[in-house]
Amino acid sequence: MQLVEQLRAARTKKDILLMTHLVLGYPSFAVNREVIRQMVANGVDVIELQIPFSEPMADGPMIIKANQESIANGTKVADCLAFAAEMAAQYDIPFLFMTYYNILFKYGVEDFLRKAKEIGIRGFIVPDLPPEEGEEYLRLAGEFDLAPIQIFAPTSTEERMRTLAGHGAGFVYCVARRGVTGSKTEFDASFDAYLARCRKATDLPLAVGFGISSRADVQILTGKADLAVIGTATIRLVEEKGPEAVGPFIAGLRSSDKK
Repeated sequence: MQLVEQLRAARTKKDILLMTHLVLGYPSFAVNREVIRQMVANGVDVIELQIPFSEPMADGPMIIKANQESIANGTKVADCLAFAAEMAAQYDIPFLFMTYYNILFKYGVEDFLRKAKEIGIRGFIVPDLPPEEGEEYLRLAGEFDLAPIQIFAPTSTEERMRTLAGHGAGFVYCVARRGVTGSKTEFDASFDAYLARCRKATDLPLAVGFGISSRADVQILTGKADLAVIGTATIRLVEEKGPEAVGPFIAGLRSSDKK
């Protein structure tokens, strides 16, 4: 089943899906393993595994720190691939890789995507690779049935949104505001208008991320988006309270599922 079909099937049972994010190797793979266990046990629908990179330009201070510390601790791409293979084999939800293009380029785009397919990864988020510069990546993603997830931003024109959606699959990641990850997002009339533009541009599911950190945020998105993306909030939670705090936090994000 393709990623988009899997998400649509899941949406028939839930008012909104939850996608979470973690930086591989931060603070350790052992902690990553426990965090993912708690996430899945408490109803997370998709997990985004970030392969650490030295210059994560779309990320805010918390995730930059996590990337830098993971690399300083010796995390290698091979370690991330091995860990992702373990998680994809253990849990029956989609796992995605999020990283920056240099990681794919250095490894070899075809080799990397082939390996991702072999270990059960379902798609990629590569924020610094516009479709105009990603012809090889997009072609290979299609060949390997991996979803090359595209990103809308509030600054995207309608024409640009249609172009991006035409190159994407799985879902579209709608950045909730300008800037980088981690800061609070204000949900106002301009945000609603932006989401309406996103919906008009594509029939793919919409995921909304950047600054989503509470049950109230998820409730605001319910009925407007298909997935709420929780990133910095869980990374900060693990740092402040330990991995055991993740389960109760995730369990409290969604008010109710469809009956």
